[in-house]
Amino acid sequence: MSGHQHSRDLYTVERMREIDRAALAALDISGVELMRRAARAALDSLRRHWPQLRRICIHCGPGNNGGDGFLLGVLAREAGFHVELVALTPVSRGDAVAARAAWEEGGGQVLPWAAHGSLPEAELHVDALYGIGLDREPEPAAASLIERINASGAPVLALDVPSGLNADSGQCPGVAVRAEVTVSFIAHKRGLHTGRAADHVGALELATLGMPATAYAHVLPDARLLSAENLPPRARYANKGNHGHVLVIGGDHGMAGAVQLAGMAALRAGAGLVSVATRAAHVFALNAARPELMAHGVDGPQALQPMLERADVLALGPGLGRSAWGHALWLTALDSGRPLVLDADGLNLLASEPRPFSGPTVLTPHPGEAGRLLGVSTAEVERDRFAAARELARRHAAVVVLKGAGSLIADPDGRLDVCSWGNPGMASGGMGDLLTGIIAALLAQGCDAWQAACIGAGLHARAGDRAAQAGERGLLASDLLAPLRALGNGLSSGGPGA
Repeated sequence: MSGHQHSRDLYTVERMREIDRAALAALDISGVELMRRAARAALDSLRRHWPQLRRICIHCGPGNNGGDGFLLGVLAREAGFHVELVALTPVSRGDAVAARAAWEEGGGQVLPWAAHGSLPEAELHVDALYGIGLDREPEPAAASLIERINASGAPVLALDVPSGLNADSGQCPGVAVRAEVTVSFIAHKRGLHTGRAADHVGALELATLGMPATAYAHVLPDARLLSAENLPPRARYANKGNHGHVLVIGGDHGMAGAVQLAGMAALRAGAGLVSVATRAAHVFALNAARPELMAHGVDGPQALQPMLERADVLALGPGLGRSAWGHALWLTALDSGRPLVLDADGLNLLASEPRPFSGPTVLTPHPGEAGRLLGVSTAEVERDRFAAARELARRHAAVVVLKGAGSLIADPDGRLDVCSWGNPGMASGGMGDLLTGIIAALLAQGCDAWQAACIGAGLHARAGDRAAQAGERGLLASDLLAPLRALGNGLSSGGPGA
């Protein structure tokens, strides 16, 4: 990531075009000169990542992204690379016409792409087929070329956006390039940080191309990347009562693990006290496994009521189920008006029985739960995760963490942050229970709902990345507890044990 002052800002395609226009005016340069800057940045990236490679193949589309590719070809050839250039179409358009001419005037050949042809031999492929504007499935000829690039076995450098990936949503209507590195120009596109982008972008770099601050001044970002945050040091004169009391409610028959994980995460994230309201059959096992958790068997609302009165924050939903027992506890907890993190079956009950919230609330749905809350399919949520997260936050007047690759945090006013950490090893049971406990603990320690959701999502994902250093496959939710504690204290390593 760049250290540029706008390196955390994320823009839609429409707003990127505004920045491009402002940049050309502020710098008083042509579109071709801006392409040259992009080509130089791409060559710099290529040299950094693959210093030994000398034989490259650049794949150019008809528009400005292809123009970047043609000028990269010119610079790479001048630098001594053996360059092959494949063009998707016989002619280019706009400023790319001049870029193509510069390649040809220097003696460069353009190899036309035939849908059933083969690729030139290359140590590296460069994707310059489509730019930021593609919002449809690639055309058949382009799709066949993308498939060949992906199957080549050689690494791929994508210019600005991996072709086939929607730069607004992070989704792929059809086939898309799988890049090892993407160098994105001028500013970050929001779709490169969430959804299916995780499988296509690879290592993401930002090259601002020397843009002046005035180019960004009148264009508001649509979202921002989360920054890594830790909690401030505790006062030396502190006791457990200063750091909040979290009550975890859930754990129907067979689901005691969910409340244990949520409770342990709340403790490791710094809550002073954590109680668990669960089925009586689970109490002995919870006390034996984690005596720090104050586990209580509750058979209904009457038994839950005194626990609600002592709690500062509720973590409602892990393992709750949708039986009469879970539904009764859910209603009683919501009626208490306590600050609340709602997850799992707590969200599924909300989908079937919508209710307003009277206190600070954070909802933590995965895409399936988000779809049930919105009355749409999971696929529809994934088609525009940004719109889904914002609509959920608006509809429920709550902060929402839409989980998944590139989790989104949205508030009712439309503010949205994107979590750039996390890994596929975290796609396993219990990870959501941890997130619920972490956010509840942060609420209990004085964070507002937005701060708790943002810091909590970041700590959870970063702990997952720390734990995955030993390998993603087989990662357990409990593996995150030690690095979670370390990260919450600003320490550099997780240490042994949880």
